[in-house]
Amino acid sequence: MPTPPRSPRTTAAPQRRPQQPSSRRHPRRPAPPVRRRKPRWGMRALTTLSVVVLASAGIGHAVVTSLDADIARVDAFKDMKNRPQAGHGMNVLLVGTDGREKISQDERQKYRLGGAPCHCTDTMMIVHISEDRERASVVSLPRDSYAVTPAHVDRTTGRRHEGHPIKLNAAYAEGGAPLTVRTVENMTRVKIDHYLEVDFTSFMKTVDVVGGVQICTAAPLSDSYTGLNLPAGRHTLEGGQALQYVRARHVDGASDLGRMKRQQRFMAALVERVMSSGILLNPMKFRDVTRAVLGSVRADKGFGTAEMLALGRAMRNFSPSSSEFTTVPIGQLGYAVEGVGSTLKWDPVKAERIFHALRADQPLSVRRPRGEARVVPVAPQQISVQVENGTPTPGLGRRVDAALVSTGFRTTGAPVNAATPDVKRTVVVYDPRWDRSAKSLAAALPGSELRAVPGLGATLKVIAGTDFERVRKVRAEDPGQGESGVVVRGDEVACS
Repeated sequence: MPTPPRSPRTTAAPQRRPQQPSSRRHPRRPAPPVRRRKPRWGMRALTTLSVVVLASAGIGHAVVTSLDADIARVDAFKDMKNRPQAGHGMNVLLVGTDGREKISQDERQKYRLGGAPCHCTDTMMIVHISEDRERASVVSLPRDSYAVTPAHVDRTTGRRHEGHPIKLNAAYAEGGAPLTVRTVENMTRVKIDHYLEVDFTSFMKTVDVVGGVQICTAAPLSDSYTGLNLPAGRHTLEGGQALQYVRARHVDGASDLGRMKRQQRFMAALVERVMSSGILLNPMKFRDVTRAVLGSVRADKGFGTAEMLALGRAMRNFSPSSSEFTTVPIGQLGYAVEGVGSTLKWDPVKAERIFHALRADQPLSVRRPRGEARVVPVAPQQISVQVENGTPTPGLGRRVDAALVSTGFRTTGAPVNAATPDVKRTVVVYDPRWDRSAKSLAAALPGSELRAVPGLGATLKVIAGTDFERVRKVRAEDPGQGESGVVVRGDEVACS
């Protein structure tokens, strides 16, 4: 039966059974970090959500028990004292580490995975599973976040350090999982119940074994560092290409913040794929998927078979609409710290709202009815549009213009005929400098094509084609939270 809810008055950490010695296995210890100036690749942690969702569907105790033995263990809560008060629900810290040494040389070259592994972490997420198991809230913690460590012993040199400023991802290099957990708890005052660590070598296998994951993009995505090259539209990504998609940091000027949004989109799409494919009802497929995931996972000693079974039984009706995603709001970009470098400083007020919601087991945002409005990066009220009728149908231009105005867009109010009347697919023409506005406009025109024209200027152009059916409602990302603190549901970022 599911694990009973915890009382918010309980402050002591639950006792964990000591690990039994084994002559066959020893806990794997991370190697010392290797400093590199190569781009880092962030999406190792999202496959760990599969451990939460996949490894516990109640298919059969024997299957899960056999898989439990494949998980390497880490004492993430060693000597933990003065921890935050426990609340309702379950908080899991997902940490992604490097591990490309297990990938073949051919795949390294094909997917731009050269260089030595750094044995470091640059992806961190808190996943909160509500007490009623009907909601998952995922909060991404930027790797360059300004942080102050508690006092600790350096795991490499053995020297004792007092608390000092660092980038958040450096906590792992200095003190491994225990220091990472302690630093996150100090910053958020959210008690971490379980720790899961995964490298990206299992990522490609996991995506392949579920049959690929579908993503949609309103504009072409190209990143010379990872080799990503996707045209606009709908794509089913297999392992290697999916890895390129979630690693990409040079698609736009948003760098890590943009990458985290793509990671969240992919995570929502992965959940949808798992829940709609029947994998959880197929013991053989279930076994293959979980083996692919668990091959590179390290977990705390308290996350075992019983916890996975109870969680899986409770989450049978889970869906993308049950999940919500955000990145901790940033108050200052490029916050310079002597000896540390440029960091991201959290907005204390807005960040506290998010972490208070996790502690109180509350949704991160007000739930909107499905289909009410699509989340877009720029408010329609800020976008200027000229409408052209690209068909022989009289009055189509006026109809499209009126529909855009009713949705909030600022049209010229004077639609004209296009140069040719044989446009089949509606086109959004835009200057590359206004690409975010173009993505917002394209989201309001389902099935439309994006076409960049340098020098067009601030007014975007819509050429209505014979495929035009409607203008979909869109809403801007929450201006009160800022671009890095937007909360979206899984069904809002998945393909329509």
